Amino acid sequence: MIINSDGTKPIYVQIAEWLETEILNGNIQADEKMYSQYQLADIFNINPATAAKGISILANEAILYKKRGLGTFVSIDAKQIILTKRKDQTLKKLVKDLVVEAEHLNVSESELIQLIKDAGKNDEGDEE
Repeated sequence: MIINSDGTKPIYVQIAEWLETEILNGNIQADEKMYSQYQLADIFNINPATAAKGISILANEAILYKKRGLGTFVSIDAKQIILTKRKDQTLKKLVKDLVVEAEHLNVSESELIQLIKDAGKNDEGDEE
């Protein structure tokens, strides 16, 4: 992953999202030790305090938990928490934006549904 320091999304949020994706992809398992703030700082060439803030976001959402003196670990429910959060926040927002844009373009509901189905079909054949 490449951190976008010029973007509108704060670096600590990008770190949190990257860690979530690592968990979803199975690269970091439940009850497995998470990267430390210093490891993340080395990986992404960022300030350790910024990395710590990204870790804290996930700890506050119960995706990670801390063991005093041992580090931070992935919670048992991490994947489900992330999936629910991304569906409720990210996916719903994308769908809402899509519906609003379709209304601006006078795209009917059936046309929009067909566009979504076609996009899904195209993705299946685009694997490289």
